[in-house]
Amino acid sequence: MDFISIIIQVVLLIVGFVLLIKGADFFVDGSSNVASILKIPTLIVGLTIVAFGTSAPEAAVSITSSLSGSNALALSNVIGSNLFNMMLIIGLCALLKELKIDEKVLKLDLPFLVILTGILTAFILLGWKISRIEGIILIILIIGYVSYLVYNARKSKESLTVEKPKLSLLRSIIYIVCGVAGIIIGADLVVDSASHIALAFGMSETLVGLTIVAMGTSLPELVTSLAALKKDENQLVIGNVIGSNIFNISLVLGASSAISPISINHNMLLDIMLMFGVTILFFIFGKTHNKYDKKEGFILVALFIAYMAFAIFRN
Repeated sequence: MDFISIIIQVVLLIVGFVLLIKGADFFVDGSSNVASILKIPTLIVGLTIVAFGTSAPEAAVSITSSLSGSNALALSNVIGSNLFNMMLIIGLCALLKELKIDEKVLKLDLPFLVILTGILTAFILLGWKISRIEGIILIILIIGYVSYLVYNARKSKESLTVEKPKLSLLRSIIYIVCGVAGIIIGADLVVDSASHIALAFGMSETLVGLTIVAMGTSLPELVTSLAALKKDENQLVIGNVIGSNIFNISLVLGASSAISPISINHNMLLDIMLMFGVTILFFIFGKTHNKYDKKEGFILVALFIAYMAFAIFRN
């Protein structure tokens, strides 16, 4: 591939990321507004629509990869995104400001994330693949989890808060349609251009997924978390990351493997085990003092830098 072709692919990759991020943005805004018009409680919207919206780029890229047979990209994208979310986003936010964790998150969401990551790791170690049946099991788990969240939210007094609609129903639907279109087109561009760049530079699909694609698809979580931190919305920062990681494993990998079983390259064993280990460390840090402080933030960021250096060196 000549220099001009590489430049074109890089430009297409950037355009793809922009479409993914803005598409997710439009999707969340439109969906949240429809929920407000239908008088669906704000808490339920935050637990479901926003969490899925920030994970939409990962879902689009991984499902598109599965459909095109690039399964290594589908799995490495999720592993890279989850590590990026826990180590860099939480690490960076904790360095800037101490993050206190809600008791409900410690009792339900964090343990569920650890269990879910453990189940995924077990699936991979037992058969070196994620089969269609295992994909369906992951989808059933996320349906059960969201159903439980909605049930609990409806029982809570906080769930009675309903935001006033900011857009008309027609404009909300246009936002949703444009958002979905942006996500789909952006995912196509990212997968195609990332694969071309990988081949041109002798990089593996796994490395591209763990670095370029994972960071690009995690930008909505990063932007949302930094904006929330600025407004002192600590719970939104933590909830956004935990919710996105749960959606990435259960819905993104579940849907991808249900479409096309994902075969696991033995070289990815370390990445899979690292994701499980970091998730446990993430849980221990949160459980110890019910918060993420600067010291823990520094450790998480340092781990992320070391892992990125290792991933590039290994290639």
